[in-house]
Amino acid sequence: MARGARDTVTVVRVSGVEDFAALGERWRDLEQRANGSFFQSWTWVGCLAAERFPDPVLVEATEDGRTVALALFNRARRRVGPSVLYLGENGTAEMDCPYVEQNGVLAAAGREDELTERCLRVVASAYDLVLSGVGDSVLAAARRAAGLVLVGRKQASPFIDLGALRRTGGDYLAGRSANTRQQIRRSDRFYEREGPVVAERAETAAAAQAMLDAMAVLHQATWTARGRPGSFARPFFCRFHRALIAAGMPRQEIVLLRVSCGETVVGFLYNLAYKGCMSAYQSGFDYREHQRQAKPGLTCHHAAIRYGLEQRFDTYDFLAGEDRYKRSLADGSHSQHWLAAGPLWSPAMLLRAGLRVLR
Repeated sequence: MARGARDTVTVVRVSGVEDFAALGERWRDLEQRANGSFFQSWTWVGCLAAERFPDPVLVEATEDGRTVALALFNRARRRVGPSVLYLGENGTAEMDCPYVEQNGVLAAAGREDELTERCLRVVASAYDLVLSGVGDSVLAAARRAAGLVLVGRKQASPFIDLGALRRTGGDYLAGRSANTRQQIRRSDRFYEREGPVVAERAETAAAAQAMLDAMAVLHQATWTARGRPGSFARPFFCRFHRALIAAGMPRQEIVLLRVSCGETVVGFLYNLAYKGCMSAYQSGFDYREHQRQAKPGLTCHHAAIRYGLEQRFDTYDFLAGEDRYKRSLADGSHSQHWLAAGPLWSPAMLLRAGLRVLR
């Protein structure tokens, strides 16, 4: 319990979840007063929530009966030491294959740092926490709230500031390096022999599901050719995204694009749209053997960037990854962290810290 700027009492409670539908209503209400990411929206968090959070732990901050912060964890119990709370995740590879990013406590706009620290503090003294895909501010809040914080990895998330680009005339290629411009133009010219490069958005849930199926075929063909299973090899990944599309399409939060020229499909982009940001989440491209000019990924992203400019999006986010194409296409980046936090007395945390020192 603490007092805010207007002497308002902030109460932070930890509880289970008996009714996900009722929680969804409170979550949606707070979303309207927050500046969270799509991965903090109820469309994502609430997708198959009863299945993903079998032992849910809800942290909720309220002021005068009004919710100002929410964080949903899944609890994994240990035989020895404190249980582990996974923020926005299940804690198993099978259930977390949809892969959360831009994660964090959903908090009232302008008060994210303060409320995130308060919410984490109430659980960090009793549990080990796993916070995946969180930004710099959440990392800083965790360090203030927990006795021990260990950062497993850090990744850049490249993005394009479409708003700034639009204000300066909207000439995207002018801001790329000479090499990147050449590759994009050469690839676009290759495909344009068969007709103009067009990005077509799925307008209905049925059309989006059909595009997802077609994208999965191309995605799997690419990854299996590299000796890797591909994202769609996991049954839960497919079920999750079918449910996500069903929930997100009526809210205009799913942007599934088919990029084609004439009768030729270049590829598909499965993007997420939320509060002015379009995030490139998944893709499937038709790679052509022995055609060095053809760069379907570059052509598809270039078409999607043009679409984003036309549709007045503020940002085109490539999400986490050090891929060369992301760096070459972007004009900025922000950091994401995968970390563990918890009390100083936690055996697991102390062991991990000791192993890190030894390494």
